[in-house]
Amino acid sequence: MSVLDNAAWASLTGPHAGFAERAGQVLRYPVDVSPFLAVPDEPDGRVWDDIAALAGPGAVVPILPQAGPPPPEWEILQTASGVQMVDAGVEARPDPETVRLTLADVPEMLDLVGRTRPGPFLPRTVLLGTYLGIRYDGVLVAMAGERLHPPGWTEISAVCTDPAYRGRGLAGRLVRAVAAGIRDRGETPFLHAAGANVNAIRLYETLGFRLRRRTFFGQARAAEPPSP
Repeated sequence: MSVLDNAAWASLTGPHAGFAERAGQVLRYPVDVSPFLAVPDEPDGRVWDDIAALAGPGAVVPILPQAGPPPPEWEILQTASGVQMVDAGVEARPDPETVRLTLADVPEMLDLVGRTRPGPFLPRTVLLGTYLGIRYDGVLVAMAGERLHPPGWTEISAVCTDPAYRGRGLAGRLVRAVAAGIRDRGETPFLHAAGANVNAIRLYETLGFRLRRRTFFGQARAAEPPSP
């Protein structure tokens, strides 16, 4: 199996092991870094007990294909299809207009993410890798960065542009610039997108990504303990 088939597990047992929190056979990122949980490719029948122990009662967790369906007492909140795409000839190149974003920029980053909703981005997500932004008149109007990090690969994520600045090619420039940094480390870029986000998928195909596989996204809420 490719490490991309279980990218969160490969990240948390590899380059991102320093972030890993564990309960039994389940790993996760700190809750202010990323919402991802991870389980091995073939967990045993106690896996949802371990997920519950790590996440806590009432917590919202991703539904993981490797773990199988949640227990019946858990509430399924949403399900959706997605795609995983890999570099198939991206014209990666640095962009002189981009700036490196740090923890000091997080308030602006969270504001931009809140208005554009590219996917999960939390107060310390920026620690997962390089995040680049473009500013106009000092205001952050677009960004993209690195998230999951399986050995040999780095995921490009949080690609977003302020609605007032769309149509200028900023997202494509940022993806190419982030990809250039990944390539410079001898790694290969990949990314995920919602299956219904046809505009994003079209952009990534234009930039030189190709579909690797179709994926599944879902969330479930952990069961609360019975009332005394």
